Parts: sequence; C-alpha cells; structure tokens
Amino acid sequence: MNQRSLSAFIWSVVDLLRGDYKQYDYGKVILPFTVLRRMDCVLEPTKPAVLVEYTKKQTHGVNPDPYLVCESGQKFYNTSPLDMKKLMDDPDHIRENLYS
Repeated sequence: MNQRSLSAFIWSVVDLLRGDYKQYDYGKVILPFTVLRRMDCVLEPTKPAVLVEYTKKQTHGVNPDPYLVCESGQKFYNTSPLDMKKLMDDPDHIRENLYS
C-alpha cells in the first residue's frame, strides 16, 4: 500500500468515527489503531504457528520468547488468540478484549 492509499484509508476511517470522536481525539484513536492493524497484518501469516508453538513451550515450562520470535519471522509476536478481525466481530467488548 503506498502512502497516498494509506492516507486515504486512514481518513476514511476518521470519517466513520467522526460522530463518535472529537477532532482533537483522532490522534489518540486513529494512530494507535493504525499501528495495531499494521502489526496484525504483518503477523497474520505466522499467527497460527506462533500460537501452536506458544502452547507447546508453555506446556513444557520453557521460555517461549526465542522460539516465537523465530516462528513469527519478526522481532515481535502476539500470543493472544484475538486479532483485529475478531475484535471487530465483538464491538461491544473491544476495550476488554484489547486489554486481554
């Protein structure tokens, strides 16, 4: 996605939220969710394998960190069974689900 497309996408989301948020709050909402969504997209291809590896290492009492970094192919990973698509399927509990 090029910069122009990304910018257009972000502002389309802003338009959807316009009624719920004041303009000065956009940066508190739009930027964090943009970053979370980007991370979610980067991790999506390896997420199932990371979750399987995490469960294996937890079962054996082994520190999972180096294995999960390797499995994700990134310097970060996510062990939550939730992703942005699942969060959107439960809009009434987004806050609780983000914290979990």
